[in-house]
Amino acid sequence: MPEPRSIFSAAESGLGFIYQPRLALLRLLSLPESASLLIEKSDDLEFDTASGRKTLASLKHKAEGDRLTDLDVDFWKSVRVWLAYYSDNGRISSNTDFVLFTTAVIAPGSELALFAEVGNDPAARASMAATLLDRSTSAMIGKTRTDLAKLTEAELADFYGRILILDGSPRIDTIPEIVLDQHLRTVRRAFRGPLFERLEGWWIDLMIKVLTGERTGPVYGHEVSDKLSSIAEEYRSDSLPITFRGRMPDGRIDVANDTRLFVEQLRDLDVSPSRIQRAIIDYYRAFEQRSSWARENLLISGEMEEYEDRLIEEWGRFREIIFETLHDASGDDAFKEAGRQLYKWAETETGELRIRERVTEAYVVRGAFQILANARPMPRVHWNPAFMKRLGELLGVAA
Repeated sequence: MPEPRSIFSAAESGLGFIYQPRLALLRLLSLPESASLLIEKSDDLEFDTASGRKTLASLKHKAEGDRLTDLDVDFWKSVRVWLAYYSDNGRISSNTDFVLFTTAVIAPGSELALFAEVGNDPAARASMAATLLDRSTSAMIGKTRTDLAKLTEAELADFYGRILILDGSPRIDTIPEIVLDQHLRTVRRAFRGPLFERLEGWWIDLMIKVLTGERTGPVYGHEVSDKLSSIAEEYRSDSLPITFRGRMPDGRIDVANDTRLFVEQLRDLDVSPSRIQRAIIDYYRAFEQRSSWARENLLISGEMEEYEDRLIEEWGRFREIIFETLHDASGDDAFKEAGRQLYKWAETETGELRIRERVTEAYVVRGAFQILANARPMPRVHWNPAFMKRLGELLGVAA
């Protein structure tokens, strides 16, 4: 049983901030692709349709078991926000509706149930609201009552007729399952979880850009559809998701003091530090990518082993060509030059050696060669046979 939270805990308000982009994603997936979204503009969320109809949405993520009562501050505070917008944007001629998404449930017998169904008599809503407001002693609700008094009877009915309470809205931890069940049915079940994580990661980054002003325009539903389709393509049987493009190892890359075998092999060839640094990055990305594929159970049994065997076979063919003119009496410079040619082939001419047909990311194959060159006690691929001979002598292993 979870421990009770401190009375000073800000957990629920913290969840509210995270709830905002997550519910926004769910709603935008449910709307036509032409719909657009703005966050923290006129309200928590603002949706626009292609026809020009606008919806301002207030979001409330409440503690489990919370009830929405007649004089609930959350509701009447939202009413005041909506009223300000309504008054400033044409009143009856306004093209805007107002929605409260709350995880709380309207309390049994509450008059607010009139707002929970579309089409309830607006005049009845206005009359009921006036009665409720007259009973309140809250200073905040008193301000709302004062602002409402500035509307005519017709405007009050029109304003209240635009309000909808969607109580019992999905809680933050249930939204992923709803997205998986309702919007990812064309994706194999085993891949839906990882796909949602990637989609939400992209979405959170996009929302940050909107909130910081880096992105100034609205976000459209078709952008979400396009991104979802793009990610889903990577989970096809002839593809794998690429999630480490542009990623860098933690900490400083120390080319001079890195003791891994694949780095030592490159230093032995007198490869430039910048190329060694690129090799370290390729190794990191390929290694982490493989680990990610394994965690998500995306690889077929034995698939990586078969891929490595194929790389070794192709490496062996090219090695025989490069080393054909070398012999025991060849000098160190000749061995190094041959090794540099072999490594250049692995760097620049192996793009067609893909683990799956549509996996074209260069670091997958380049990094795979670095991983093979790093195997211990003896690398499974090498560049300079003289290096291998020295290593074998050091370890007492035949090269």
